[in-house]
Amino acid sequence: MYIYIAIMAYFVVLFLTLRDIRIFKRTRIMSYRKGALKGIISSFIMLIGVILTSLNPELGLLVVFIGLYTNRKGQREVVFVQANALERLLGKTDI
Repeated sequence: MYIYIAIMAYFVVLFLTLRDIRIFKRTRIMSYRKGALKGIISSFIMLIGVILTSLNPELGLLVVFIGLYTNRKGQREVVFVQANALERLLGKTDI
């Protein structure tokens, strides 16, 4: 059960990182570039946590939590003006 939680958290971070990459590609706003770089680093940490979860669930989930903590993005510029929730989720911008 713990491995499924770790894998789900890993894929969520990868999805959000890909969304940041797509927004940066469209807008060239540097805060989304920083967010994508943080996402890549934290996804690597979380991948190590997923591997460790199969060996030791407590240690692995701790590493996954550390990866989630390093994924904090900070303040962002407004790129969604009239986008609905699905468009925001997929990274479509109004700019």
